[in-house]
Amino acid sequence: MQSREIRQKFLKFFEQRGHVIIPSVSLVPENDPTVLFTTAGMQPLVPYLLGREHPRGRRLVNIQKCVRTQDIEEVGDNTHDTFFEMLGNWSLGDYFKEDAIKWSFELLTSKEEGFGLDPDRLYITVFEGDLNAPRDDEAYEIWKKYMPTNRIFFMGAKSNWWSVGDNGPCGPDTEMFYDITSEGLGDLTKEEYEKADDEQKVVEVWNDVFMEYEKKDGKITNKLPQKNVDTGAGLERLAMALQNKNNIFETDLFEPIILSIQKNSDIANTRHERIVADHIRTSVFLISDGVLPTNTDRGYILRRLLRRAYVHVKKLGGDLKTIGFVADTIINHESYKNIYTFSSETGKIMSTEIEKFDKTLESGLKQFEKGIDPFILFTTYGFPFELTEELANEKNIKLDKNEFQKKFLEHQRASRAGAEQKFKGGLAGHSYTEVKYHTATHLLHYALREVLGKEVLQRGSNITPKRLRFDFSFARKMTDEEKKTVEYLVNNKINESLPVSYQDISLEEAKNLGAIGLFEEKYGDKVRVYNIGNFSLEFCGGPHVESTSELARGRDPEDNPRDMKFKIIKEE
Repeated sequence: MQSREIRQKFLKFFEQRGHVIIPSVSLVPENDPTVLFTTAGMQPLVPYLLGREHPRGRRLVNIQKCVRTQDIEEVGDNTHDTFFEMLGNWSLGDYFKEDAIKWSFELLTSKEEGFGLDPDRLYITVFEGDLNAPRDDEAYEIWKKYMPTNRIFFMGAKSNWWSVGDNGPCGPDTEMFYDITSEGLGDLTKEEYEKADDEQKVVEVWNDVFMEYEKKDGKITNKLPQKNVDTGAGLERLAMALQNKNNIFETDLFEPIILSIQKNSDIANTRHERIVADHIRTSVFLISDGVLPTNTDRGYILRRLLRRAYVHVKKLGGDLKTIGFVADTIINHESYKNIYTFSSETGKIMSTEIEKFDKTLESGLKQFEKGIDPFILFTTYGFPFELTEELANEKNIKLDKNEFQKKFLEHQRASRAGAEQKFKGGLAGHSYTEVKYHTATHLLHYALREVLGKEVLQRGSNITPKRLRFDFSFARKMTDEEKKTVEYLVNNKINESLPVSYQDISLEEAKNLGAIGLFEEKYGDKVRVYNIGNFSLEFCGGPHVESTSELARGRDPEDNPRDMKFKIIKEE
């Protein structure tokens, strides 16, 4: 079963069971300073899992693009990747364990409606209980209706308990693993199953999380009044099982990418090819969501991925052109057509970054051989510490990561004074100043599109009482002249005292009107569209001022207008 069919079957299966399809959100979380990337399908749904009513209902389903880089060193084995698509369905206080487990089993094994996997190759794990919470006997008893008891294993909290931090909802989960060996493993003892898991002979194909407890200060205090179900599975691993492969890189999602690498390089090496395929694929998706290579935050992750990929391309005997061919293969991948939109600037952004690194790569490698300080390799030659560490490991050399981190933090403080304010704020409150800044983001967005082109799209924003930060996708830094033009446009619209109004219309109507919608997943069939004169048209939850003239006022709405100007302070 090809990946496109897997997606279609999954969505149809849950749609027929009363679930509403919601769209994938950006890889860059909106106003969430706690994480760099969207790492799971449930991440954008946290407010609704905590009790807020979701506008689309209590049964939801989607396919969410995700990035996780904590296992980057594992990429190259059979199952690890940094970008993946997570298939997930949710019950927000609706059905619970009985239906969740039943549907999980049907989805995996039904030949008519589901994926048709062989139930004789399935193994199930449930929570064994500990001092904090009891054994999940309810899930065990339900599973006995579908699986023999010798295929159901009780496991500890490390593998079968879900929680986020010391406070909030938590609960046991049940996981489904599939035997991907050619010969078949058959019945296993618990110890044999754990060994098979370690050796990647079985792979997780589904996971049901049952949020039924509440944790306060690290201790479970009571059961939740609203019990939720959060399920998920990685498309890549499902494809591996459904296409009878023993690794994700031979599935239809990766095979064309690997072939492109092999055609455009001189040396065959499975691990290098897999690292290049994974890292370039992740980079293509990150760039499409507005991330650019930098030395901090998300940009640093992208830079690390691109530079690490290029080092492995060189080991394969390839060059910069290899990166371009691989990126084009991903952008034109059959599995992504009409599902994802990619940036037209991808090739330019990648080549600019790699060309910059290529100039220092050879001399940096020579300096590495001389044993130069990793921090100098980072600041002078552009080597991310992790890349230096990887090269050192190949030669059995140990590096002091703590010392590097100390120097890096000192360097960061010196070069970015005041940057600690970057992630504070957000439109958490609705103070008059924050509301004004919120309206200003709409003016700024349209001004940028007027000056730089319609390909510019907002990727996020962050507002404090002192300033607004506007994140957008663009391949290069703005010129001074462009900044002045944008400032002029915004201030001109403020001085024109344009009325700010809204209307509640359908999502389809909003799109037909040409409204720009950045976070559609927040809204139901009806959306609120804000007009700022004839200049700006966006759908947004608000709130906003009533006239752009208010942006020139002081902190209090009763103040008289004064000469307050919109100004771009800096660009990062």
